[in-house]
Amino acid sequence: PLGVATNFKINGKDYVVPMVIEEPSVIAAASKGAKIARIKGGFEVNADESYSIGQIQILNVDANSVIKKIQDSTSEILELANSKSNTLSKMNKGAKEITCKEIDTPSGNMLIVELLIDVGDAMGANVTNTMCEAVAPMIEELTGGKALLRILSNYSTKRMASASAVFDKDAVGGENVVDDMILAFQFAENDPYRAVTHNKGIMNGTIAVANATGQDSRAIEAAAHAYAAKSGSYRSLTKWAKDASGNLVGNFELPLSVGIVGGVIQHHPIAKICTKILGVSTANELSCIMAAAGLAQNFAAMRALVTEGIQKGHMKLHARKESKN
Repeated sequence: PLGVATNFKINGKDYVVPMVIEEPSVIAAASKGAKIARIKGGFEVNADESYSIGQIQILNVDANSVIKKIQDSTSEILELANSKSNTLSKMNKGAKEITCKEIDTPSGNMLIVELLIDVGDAMGANVTNTMCEAVAPMIEELTGGKALLRILSNYSTKRMASASAVFDKDAVGGENVVDDMILAFQFAENDPYRAVTHNKGIMNGTIAVANATGQDSRAIEAAAHAYAAKSGSYRSLTKWAKDASGNLVGNFELPLSVGIVGGVIQHHPIAKICTKILGVSTANELSCIMAAAGLAQNFAAMRALVTEGIQKGHMKLHARKESKN
């Protein structure tokens, strides 16, 4: 179910945004949210460089006594890891850093060795896993321990994307509607039962773009919801406030691991077409679009909830879809 959202201005550039989702009302809502955001200049978005995190689980060691051995061998470990990707090495990317941490479990303490890998414009799962598996025997030899899991982390906190926008109070429906939307946000921020549904609505926008462009949507969802609980309580992924003029200001931040090269992205015909429609040249640019889509969708959903209710627009489009069937 492919459609396109319109009206998006992101970092001063106009986009038509392909979205794959079973709810046509989501595409309409995102377009409406983007249209109102345009009045004040559209979305301002930033995305980190594409650093992937790989983890190697080491058992049966005294972490304090072996961490220095790993640190002293950083150059050799990184060299071995980078030997597994000629492409990244030629681009001055690849494995860049090694860190260690100790975790306490019911089965005893474990040492976790983490590789930080610049994967460029790829999502990076395969190269991260390959590098972790390649260096695990060297780390076993250095520590005298046993390497068990050797795999990337989908909690991609080194690949953050953040979006912000100002929504004109008059276009929103007046300052009373702005105030009500802030109350709706505060409900989600302080009650996990509301926050789950609130964040699901945000991801309606972000994941629809991910689906259109051949991304790993499950990895993106998992990272986003883990990030929503980073404080120890599950909270809203967006933040909403009012500026001095009474306009509504939205901010959205999440870990976002995406790619425009490798995997299904370069082979699936619809994913290729959707990426071409977007006109993106880097994974960072795609991250920016996905973050903006999530913020636009959240704005539109909250505005509907505090005014006419969510069902009016949703069911109108749903009924149209059913009548075609």
